[in-house]
Amino acid sequence: MAQQLFYSSPHSYSSTSKGCHIFLTSRNGLLLLVALLIIFGVFLPWAGSPLLSSTSKLSLFPNRTSSSSFPTNWPNYSLAQAAKFVAKDGTVIVCTVSYPLLPFLNNWLISVSRQKHQDKVLVIAEDYATLYKINKKWPGHAVLVPPALNSQTAHKFGSGGFFNFTSRRPQHLLQLLELGYNVMYNDVDMVWLQDPFQYLQGSHDAYFTDDRTRIKPLNHSHGLPPPDRKGVTYICSCMIFLRPKYGAKLLVKKWIQELHAGSNAYEGNDQPAFNWALNKTAHQLDLYLLPQAAFPTGGLYFKNKTWVEETKGKHVIVHNNYIIGYNNKMKRFHDFGLWLVDDHAFESPLGKLE
Repeated sequence: MAQQLFYSSPHSYSSTSKGCHIFLTSRNGLLLLVALLIIFGVFLPWAGSPLLSSTSKLSLFPNRTSSSSFPTNWPNYSLAQAAKFVAKDGTVIVCTVSYPLLPFLNNWLISVSRQKHQDKVLVIAEDYATLYKINKKWPGHAVLVPPALNSQTAHKFGSGGFFNFTSRRPQHLLQLLELGYNVMYNDVDMVWLQDPFQYLQGSHDAYFTDDRTRIKPLNHSHGLPPPDRKGVTYICSCMIFLRPKYGAKLLVKKWIQELHAGSNAYEGNDQPAFNWALNKTAHQLDLYLLPQAAFPTGGLYFKNKTWVEETKGKHVIVHNNYIIGYNNKMKRFHDFGLWLVDDHAFESPLGKLE
């Protein structure tokens, strides 16, 4: 039976050298044809599978080699398309970036890459210059959700541009949750020292960090901390992990409502609105406070040498907050050996940025 499948004519059985040559050529040709049919019929449909690595995806991405097509195609690239492209195991790591913050993005990406999680990073660009720059170097990993903001003002803490920049964050997160993804959000003034996903065990709706500098015991509670005398907590909105469950969606929707209701009071900072939303919905969702030793605020990590030494080896993500100013943040990273871009840019998917 097998012979009948591979031989098209009884003449192929000739014992002459000429007949043998025809026989070999015919068999190899048919084998090659069968192999090609298997490759195109079986493996090609898996090209869009999330099981493929990011490298495999890039080889299939339509604009990988033609930068001239970016200006016409990238503005039409949707958040849903981008999330589907980068998601791995149902999870997306999100950051929002304007053009002046690209060096901080690259620094953060180096630290993420060292933990092998860069493939699932999605950069939400707040201006077209950022969108084109990132997708030219790392196709498919940046998306812009209109309207585009002014790239020169969105990074100044406390400014109206900064508020517009940060206040759009929960809208992006909600859309990704509605699409069914687990979402980790990071500000790019952070550095990963270890893999944070080891701390995201269980099935809680939302994971978050405390922004207060008061030292907690290593075995502190993982519930929402008690409010201060003003009746509010001080949870950081810069490092969040959300699962696509009812509770997380409820929290983010309330966050958006609080921003709209108190836009004047929150001018320049979206974090108070996030805390009000947490306090108003805490009884309706499953919250988890991440360990302080692993996720310290900048006011503790950069200012309390004794605590840092006592908790050495436990730090996972360091946040360069409790300091204002682009140059001040960069200098502090330099001073603590956390500015990685100068010597390790090749470790970032973006490489060296000019």
